[in-house]
Amino acid sequence: MTYFHYTLIASAFTVSLASSTAFSHESCNVDLSAGFTINTNSIEFLQDEGENDGKQRSLYKIIEGKKLLIDSQNIELTDTQQALLQKYDEKIRQLVPQVRSVAIEGVDLAVDGVNLAFNALLGEGNSVAADLTKELTLIRAQVIDKLSIENGISVGVDGLESEELLGKDFDQRIESAIEKAVLNSMGSIMIAVGRQMMAADGDGQNFETRMEDFGDTIEREMTVRTAQIEKKAQALCLSIAEVDALEEQLKGQIKPLADTNVFTVTVEYYEDDNHASAK
Repeated sequence: MTYFHYTLIASAFTVSLASSTAFSHESCNVDLSAGFTINTNSIEFLQDEGENDGKQRSLYKIIEGKKLLIDSQNIELTDTQQALLQKYDEKIRQLVPQVRSVAIEGVDLAVDGVNLAFNALLGEGNSVAADLTKELTLIRAQVIDKLSIENGISVGVDGLESEELLGKDFDQRIESAIEKAVLNSMGSIMIAVGRQMMAADGDGQNFETRMEDFGDTIEREMTVRTAQIEKKAQALCLSIAEVDALEEQLKGQIKPLADTNVFTVTVEYYEDDNHASAK
């Protein structure tokens, strides 16, 4: 029986999502070979020098969408090259609100799931849903704050470089909050389950059916919301594919960047379970 069905985006810059129809499947995967930082004035691409020393070297830096620095040296650009560099800078910056939207909707989905489940089980206005909503709302506010160019954003090869937000443990943070609330409220939950059993007149099979129907209702509600987020996440991945294409153009136009490759995006289309084509 499923009580919660939600999708949270652990790191939208390393998205690996799939959407499907009855006849075909599509997946979009993003890999980063280097990290980068974005603020109001610049985008800088950084690569780890060693596995454990924590030191990074700058691959290149774009200042105000116009100036290119490689090894701290200004690279003279033609008008065509500068226009391409500016477009590349703009496309990367346009990813930020997309990432924020997907992440926020992921948290909102968790809030919806929490309220649907606990309100149905414990009744409207219960303390479990209220406490969880408060915690998730705090996380939502942190997403908005951290995913802000004005405050600066650092992205590593594994995602956003923030221990407390949108890193590898982002999903786990949500799950832990829910698990903690469930454990702290086990007494109330058991009482609610007891009432359901009494309503079933001691018929174990009837009670099980009620619980399955309850879980199915929650899952149906969450599936609709999840599909909407998956569409946005897929659109985000395809936007990153546009950045990847622009990076390839830069590599072809600007010789010092020829051997640099930060973004790699793979889109696969499946006509059935046995065949796939990649782009």
